[in-house]
Amino acid sequence: MRVPKKERQRLLQETIDRNPFIKDEELSKQFAVSIQTIRLDRMELKIPEVRERIKHVASEHLDEVKSLAMSEVIGDMIDLKLDESAISVLDIEREHVFSRNEIARGHVLFAQANSLAVALINDELALTTKADIRFSRQVHLGERVVAKARVIKLRRDGRTDVTVDSYVGEECVFSGDFTIYRRGEEEQA
Repeated sequence: MRVPKKERQRLLQETIDRNPFIKDEELSKQFAVSIQTIRLDRMELKIPEVRERIKHVASEHLDEVKSLAMSEVIGDMIDLKLDESAISVLDIEREHVFSRNEIARGHVLFAQANSLAVALINDELALTTKADIRFSRQVHLGERVVAKARVIKLRRDGRTDVTVDSYVGEECVFSGDFTIYRRGEEEQA
């Protein structure tokens, strides 16, 4: 049964408010309408396309990365609160997958999570000393991976415990616990 246009648009607005990173293709499936219908609804509601929504979220929520260059972060950093939390988004493209089966290479998901964990550190020197990782399911060409990192503990020994969970939609596809070495103020002198 088709949902009336006004109701669909209300639900569309709520869905995008909850998840600004959702693609038109995913919305099309969710609402059982064409991609063009989703785009027309977004235009009427003055909702920008996903790339613009990501840029908007990022412009409001970024501290300055200290531990590495932004170009060294795998994916698009959209949120960063140093020593607290961070989020990055990575669209899985052809160069990220095995050509035979279009499944993302594990090291790409690890690199996204690891670079996010390092970028989270409020220090000019941050190095991964330990990582305990788990892959929950395969990630495929065209999927969007949203990695969410948070600091669990700032230790006295100059190390920081960070956890990263990566999602495709609502499904967790990767999780990792990282221990990051940081130089600290006393060693910088």
